[in-house]
Amino acid sequence: MSRHVRLLAPLDLDFLRLPNRIVMGAMHTRLETLDRPVERLAAFYAARARGETGLLLTGGYSPSPEGRIEPDGPLLNDESQLDLHRAVCDAVHHAGGRIALQILHTGRYAKLPECVGPSAIRARINRYTPRALSTEEVWRTIDDFARTTALARAAGYDGVEIMASEGYLINEFAAPATNLRSDEFGGSFDNRARLAVEIVKAVRKAAGDDFMLIYRISSIDLVDGGVPAAETVELARRVQHAGANILNTGIGWHESPVPTIAASVPRAAWAFAIRRVKQAVSIPVIASNRINDPDVAERLLADDVADLVSMARPLLADPDFARKVREGRADEINTCIACNQSCLDGIFAERAATCLVNPRAGREIEFSDAPAARRKRIAVVGAGPAGMAFAINAAERGHQVTLYEAASALGGQLNMARMVPGKSEFNEMLRYFRVRLKRLGVETKLGVRADAESLARGPFDAIVLATGVKPRVPQLRGIGHPKVVSYVDVLSGRKQIGRRVAIIGAGGIGFDVAEFLLGDADESRVPDKFMHAWNVDPAARTGGLHSATIKAKRSPRRAVHMLQRKTDKLGANLGKTTGWILKARLQEAGVKMIAGANYLAIDDAGLHYAVGGEEKVLAVDHVVLCAGQESDRDLFEALRSRGIDAHLIGGADVAAELDTAKAIEQATRLAVEI
Repeated sequence: MSRHVRLLAPLDLDFLRLPNRIVMGAMHTRLETLDRPVERLAAFYAARARGETGLLLTGGYSPSPEGRIEPDGPLLNDESQLDLHRAVCDAVHHAGGRIALQILHTGRYAKLPECVGPSAIRARINRYTPRALSTEEVWRTIDDFARTTALARAAGYDGVEIMASEGYLINEFAAPATNLRSDEFGGSFDNRARLAVEIVKAVRKAAGDDFMLIYRISSIDLVDGGVPAAETVELARRVQHAGANILNTGIGWHESPVPTIAASVPRAAWAFAIRRVKQAVSIPVIASNRINDPDVAERLLADDVADLVSMARPLLADPDFARKVREGRADEINTCIACNQSCLDGIFAERAATCLVNPRAGREIEFSDAPAARRKRIAVVGAGPAGMAFAINAAERGHQVTLYEAASALGGQLNMARMVPGKSEFNEMLRYFRVRLKRLGVETKLGVRADAESLARGPFDAIVLATGVKPRVPQLRGIGHPKVVSYVDVLSGRKQIGRRVAIIGAGGIGFDVAEFLLGDADESRVPDKFMHAWNVDPAARTGGLHSATIKAKRSPRRAVHMLQRKTDKLGANLGKTTGWILKARLQEAGVKMIAGANYLAIDDAGLHYAVGGEEKVLAVDHVVLCAGQESDRDLFEALRSRGIDAHLIGGADVAAELDTAKAIEQATRLAVEI
């Protein structure tokens, strides 16, 4: 009997039955901007339906042009647009799934000069100031939601979700900070809640009673002047009374100074806010945000926090999540590590979303699952993420794979990354690789350093080298001084590091090393510590934040200096949606950041450097080298000298700015082609 009884239990809405309590939350994928958009979207959602996800929610479609997320963003306001939606619905239903269209008016977050809002108050994350909607335009917007609902029903959707969270239009009307109106939609709570209630009434009327209506409510805004908790629960009651079948919960606005879905956020950290909504209503409630594990999801249901669980990015990572839970194979779930690198960061960079741990996500039509035409014997050298990803994908196609790793454990640089506070989810990545390699029968040789001679004797039909990288050692007087250590020495625990530290290099590894060296507790594991560190007021008396005067301060056990040669601000190339979190953490810990540094020497006095021609010295106990990497191609060259060809993947191919996402994608594509 499965230990996930509640998660696998069906939910009956009378007119619609969901087979389990797993919901794929709405995500902006930008797949509609690529070639073959209809085929891509249909394949993307159908894959999750085949994986037995109980309910799929689409990315947001605006009911009007000014509500789009960006120019040419998804829009559904005319019958001429229905062909794409019919294709998606048909694909999902053919795969046995159920799907609802999210209706999203982005309000003042729209990256459009013609963006609108309740009041002319610019969001700090948008360069455009919104035009305040007139009263007549607000009523017209309500009609827009109803029209899009009717179109969604005509397309074959099983329901709609009204997006009223994350600081978008409906949320903006509800919050005192962004609603300065004096008409019937502003001022008192009754007026600020009016837009939400009227939209739900209009949508219910347009949809009929036998159509699912989900309302995504902001359970905690996490901004000054957001909706207080007492108003949130009353709004939930009114939305239920107006005709909603289900309440979904959102956490925080996009401009909130608090991280809500990154790996540094504890799993299910927002249960307290979701429970508050659940206790206010009698209709089902969906929990969301930082839920990537079936045990966590089951616990939320068992504790009566919610009735369903939304997992958006986890279903990018593994479309078969639900089926694996039902089959008792939860240990084979390819877990979302909440890195944001290939999904949210990709969207901000105007790329289509995919997934670091699953590069097939959003690219389903580019990958074949067909068995290999000829079964080959393949040697893979290096059991980092690239080597393991190749081995798994090649073995799934029927190849006989032998994986060599010189170290005594799988993982390569993942074993260092997982030691950084806030990156413990890398443990799940390693667990997935270990389990899959074993289940697929990959012969794994740990503690064995493969050499050209042994590989030549194999015999193997193909050799794949994932030998990774070596730290780059800069040319600098005193580079051999005992004070000098590499990031590998630090993160592997091979060297004990003193209290005063200088870090040479401020890329992603430099920032990770700084966070590691600060040495305080990993708040990603303890919700109470996380809330305290980020100034969250769980009671949400005024939007979810405490006064800044009581904000927690870090007490690091080391004094850390970070230096880089470039004159740019340090951390400029960190991930868009996670880099700010790390920079804020280091700033609070008093890390000194020095740009434009010219390194001169290292000696007993410390690190000598110059900025703008002025020479200085940092009196430090250790200097940590994070000055980049070089591909480890010694074995490749040895094989080539014997006339043996080999494939290079991961860091062994390209070492610049270690990129796990690119390494796994490259490995996966090679495994599909070989």
